[in-house]
Amino acid sequence: MSMRNNLSVRITALALVVSGALWAGNPQRAGQAGASELLINPWARNAAWGGVNVAGVTGVQASFLNVAGTANTERTDIAFANTNWLMGAGISVNSFGLNQHVGDRGVLGASLVAVNYGDFDITNEANPNGGLGTISPTAITIGMSYAQRFTESIRGGINIKVYNASSNNLSTTAMCFDAGVQYVTGEDEKVKFGITLRNIGPSASYKGDGQVINLGVPGGQYSQAYKERSSTYELPVQLSLGGSYDFNFDENRVTMAVAFQSNSFQKDQFTVGGEYSFREKFMLRGGYSLYNNTDDDRTTSAISGLSAGAGVKLDMGESDLVIDYSYSDTDFFDGIHSIGIAINLK
Repeated sequence: MSMRNNLSVRITALALVVSGALWAGNPQRAGQAGASELLINPWARNAAWGGVNVAGVTGVQASFLNVAGTANTERTDIAFANTNWLMGAGISVNSFGLNQHVGDRGVLGASLVAVNYGDFDITNEANPNGGLGTISPTAITIGMSYAQRFTESIRGGINIKVYNASSNNLSTTAMCFDAGVQYVTGEDEKVKFGITLRNIGPSASYKGDGQVINLGVPGGQYSQAYKERSSTYELPVQLSLGGSYDFNFDENRVTMAVAFQSNSFQKDQFTVGGEYSFREKFMLRGGYSLYNNTDDDRTTSAISGLSAGAGVKLDMGESDLVIDYSYSDTDFFDGIHSIGIAINLK
């Protein structure tokens, strides 16, 4: 067996071994997980059909869904996206990604996802109505990836991420990685399978002056300060398995995809979705996710499961300009809106 085949087998084996812990995930422990921003899909093309395309995702968008898909980059891909998360909540997500083909079959990638929660009034016991200024919590995830075509059918990759969340007096930093494999087969690579593990990493905790509490008598001379201990939190690990099939009709393509996602701290998720493409220039996408509510028969996510979107690819000569839009329905607020722009150098 060649070195390339050996490495792809090892990545698959790693995914299967670590997935054993995920099957024991307990959704009742959702409040014990941290870094929930790692679960936000920041790319419009993925979000439009519910993140179902684990098996066939390509380009910069694959850095989130399945890093193995970045191996399909032919030259250079650059992408930007903006997401209004839960419209009305004042939360914005901005993302940037870059893929660069290197060597014979390799692709290096870099990505940045920034979540801005807006401004909040500072309050305390003596000033419950504010008047002490504002804080602006943010969360940033920086990723560096490498993916490769090991054979004509097998692609694999790994994405190392640094996560940081901070406010005016507290911050936390965590490191984790994603690993993924894609397998394609059939005439014109119509049949695709994918598996990916995301957010594998050690526990982390918050640090900063916000842990200091002052004790004393108002107006008195006695004063004492002590520092609270911050409990550690675990990262929201996910295992995703998916498959897709392309139906080609002259200049039209219809791709149907299914995926299963096992969450270590949330309910498992089943997703079905599809994409229609005309000449690979105009695309319509849609998806629907079902959550495993068998334990308590209750919905515990604001996202209803329905998503849709569209995209258009414009030939600019030496490059393609791709514009994507997606909408995800929610039970509260006014949904999730994403718009993305990608430039693919030929």
